[in-house]
Amino acid sequence: MGFKIDKEISAQELWERLKRGEKPVIVDVREPAEWAEGHIEAAKHIPLGELLERTGELDPKQETILVCRSGNRSGLAYEMLKEKGFKVVNMTGGMNAWNGDLA
Repeated sequence: MGFKIDKEISAQELWERLKRGEKPVIVDVREPAEWAEGHIEAAKHIPLGELLERTGELDPKQETILVCRSGNRSGLAYEMLKEKGFKVVNMTGGMNAWNGDLA
């Protein structure tokens, strides 16, 4: 079963948006140990296994950019949230592709 992802952003595009002062909603769905190793400063941490229980923390009408290590788990998160009516975008390549600052 492949993901049907119709909205993506590259790590470079997201970094450029952040450098311009934009404040997109970013959700990192990696596990706590991965998050602790470094994450995008503006990101909110919601591990994939908790995502459906914590959708109340997100605004379904606001674009949410999903991030993981390589783009696979965020692709799954994309499918899960899209099914619930959220406006979501998957960051391709995940944190493996991220060259920006880390928190």
